Amino acid sequence: MVDTTCISPIKDCPRYQELRVLYDISLALRESALGIETAFEKTLQLLKKHFYMDKSIYYGLNDEQNELYVFSSIGLSRQQELLCTYKIGEGATGMAAEFKEPVVIENVHHNTLFLNKSRSLKKSEISYLAIPALSHHQLLGVLGVSLTQQSLDNFEELITILSITASWLAQSKQMHQTIIDEKKRLKEEKLYYKEEILSPHEILGHSVPIQTVLEMIHKVAQTDSTIFISGETGTGKELIAKALHNCSLRKEKPYIKLNCAAIPENLLESELFGHEKGAFTDAKEMRKGRFELADEGTLFLDEVGDLSLNLQAKLLRVLQEQEFERLGGVKTIKVNVRIVAATNRNLKEMVREGRFREDLFYRLNVIPIFSPPLRDRGDDIIVLARHFLEHFCRRHGKERLLTSDAEAMLKAYAWPGNIRELENSMERIVLLAPSLHVDSHVILSVLPAKNEVTNKEVETKADLEDLERQTIIKVLRECGGVKLKAAKKLGMSNRQIGYKIQKFDIGIGDYLE
Repeated sequence: MVDTTCISPIKDCPRYQELRVLYDISLALRESALGIETAFEKTLQLLKKHFYMDKSIYYGLNDEQNELYVFSSIGLSRQQELLCTYKIGEGATGMAAEFKEPVVIENVHHNTLFLNKSRSLKKSEISYLAIPALSHHQLLGVLGVSLTQQSLDNFEELITILSITASWLAQSKQMHQTIIDEKKRLKEEKLYYKEEILSPHEILGHSVPIQTVLEMIHKVAQTDSTIFISGETGTGKELIAKALHNCSLRKEKPYIKLNCAAIPENLLESELFGHEKGAFTDAKEMRKGRFELADEGTLFLDEVGDLSLNLQAKLLRVLQEQEFERLGGVKTIKVNVRIVAATNRNLKEMVREGRFREDLFYRLNVIPIFSPPLRDRGDDIIVLARHFLEHFCRRHGKERLLTSDAEAMLKAYAWPGNIRELENSMERIVLLAPSLHVDSHVILSVLPAKNEVTNKEVETKADLEDLERQTIIKVLRECGGVKLKAAKKLGMSNRQIGYKIQKFDIGIGDYLE
């Protein structure tokens, strides 16, 4: 028997029309990588137009809240979309998500499963279909459509077409999210590698003191002479050591560093020279020390002023003979290591006091380099401040700009903690500043008390607390008194801002008229 439903003209055949709409939907979703919202709107519009629907809606799944929300719709206003959220299992839409099966409401005017949350039900609407949007059996959303008298009478055929469409929508949404996640990962990875490659090796600044350092690095980097870097804590002595290695003939060889003040004395000898198996209780296997690891490269010994007299004698031998024995061993190991040493202590004074060996001091102090304090570097303070501000804005996803009065205050400050203090201060500013523009009040709030700022000394804790109180009041005003919003803007938790409001006795009248 011949099926006469599809005899010419073929364009009037229902089967052709169904295939045609599926083909058009596939073309629309091919554009999802470029603009998924537009692709979904085209798809829903095609469904609505072809099947004479009143509304067509795609609900996305929020896994964290276990609910469905309107991702895209045709026939709903924005306000109506916001009303249409369904918990899993709630109403016909929620049931389709819970059981991963289509739900059919044949008469929406007399069925309690149709909740009409959007308040948009019309007399012309007769039925409602909720189709789970699945991708590899995983629920990603629900396709909901409202049918009229003109819609297709055969529910089974319509459900089949809508199930195919819902699956395509789910796959497109999943693919789009995968692309977004991958772009984000690559962006973060690129930023990470950029920071790893650039920031540790760059010495920023144009002041005379830092240019003197750079000139010295250029002169001595390619020699094998021992370098001694002196200067206050936080001035960037490690950056100088790294720059010396990177500009040397040993740059392709190991660069090993050891902070002599960070390791207990009873472990420091093993760290420097290594140990043999059984040399002490926990020595379960042989281990190479830093000298051996740095063979043919550079060894940076930071805080050498903290070495005991016993270790000073052993270090002197290595510097003189370029040989040593591992702890608990008898075999002499020869190495070719370039030494760069550093300290914030006054070694000459320590030599006079008998706390540092004079012969070791002169062995280390072959070529001295002085790392200048930040307070003596003038406009370099602003260069570094902007550099750190940009760095932490990228890291924390924020935007901050220094005002001219803020930069003047930074330049006038004594910076007892030097570059390290400036770096930490810039991160606090990025996290705590209440607005885009960072002014002198914000700067003052993050700088330690009792230091000279713009020729004034902050004498008491009360000055900072008053500034903090005024900042909180200002942000509360900007946020219309909404504490949660203000807390987020200030980088605080809701509990923390509540504590501050109570501590500073801030009343509603202080921030709301």
